[in-house]
Amino acid sequence: MSTAAEHPHGSGVPQPAATVEELRAALTRIAPDAVATFDAERAAAVARARQEVSSAPVRRFLRQWALRVAIERHPDLAARLRHLEARAGHVTDLEEGRMIASEIGRILDKAAAEAGIEHGGES
Repeated sequence: MSTAAEHPHGSGVPQPAATVEELRAALTRIAPDAVATFDAERAAAVARARQEVSSAPVRRFLRQWALRVAIERHPDLAARLRHLEARAGHVTDLEEGRMIASEIGRILDKAAAEAGIEHGGES
């Protein structure tokens, strides 16, 4: 049984390694409705990798989903991000838009750090 000390960010599900198996297993626990999308995007990434003879599409897929899992592990944070993204689509005030973009950036940076990836990186 896990404790809050083992998961200092308040999640009952630890951040998994960025592998297909571990990310999918985490999704089944924290966001089961996202598993079908994960599977479809994984198939598309593998097909692109074969077509391009490159592992880059699969690496991008794994980074994208590691970031999503890092966010979804924290339901309040995931809900806040969805709210900000929805609000960003309707904002007309430049200053409000900047504040929204800044907060979204902080959320993504925190999630990227938890996932052990460079936010926005192509490595």
